[in-house]
Amino acid sequence: MAEPFTETQLAGWRAYIESSQLLMTRLEEDLRASSGLTFNDYHVLVLLSEAPGRRLRMGELASRLVFSPSRLTYQIGSMEKRGLVAREACPADRRGSEAVLTAEGLRVLREAAPHHLASVRRHFMDDLDDTDVAHLAKIFSRLGKQLRSAPGKEN
Repeated sequence: MAEPFTETQLAGWRAYIESSQLLMTRLEEDLRASSGLTFNDYHVLVLLSEAPGRRLRMGELASRLVFSPSRLTYQIGSMEKRGLVAREACPADRRGSEAVLTAEGLRVLREAAPHHLASVRRHFMDDLDDTDVAHLAKIFSRLGKQLRSAPGKEN
């Protein structure tokens, strides 16, 4: 049986869970209201916009989003129907496929970005000072690295 949390650990865990859920809910609500995009839509568009040629292999995209292959297939299918992305065969390996950012997807991203960044600033950054942000970056970078390398990871 796992060792119980100390009061401090329990308080930290609950504060993280509750505040992170509230934060993601608020960001998603703002994003939907301003652009009609979901948080996952936005994340896909950002990753593709930053990729060389505005395209990524489906497996790489799934890994970066921390999505299962079936979840990514559903996400990309939904975005394809709206003209935001296209699925194309990999030029170097015809067996694989890539998600490609369309001109419409780039336009939608560029329109959504200022509103989303204002939402992130309002709900997250504005209440933190530079030291807080540096601590968060250090903590979550370390946790992310540990979780990506841990046995039994999901992607």
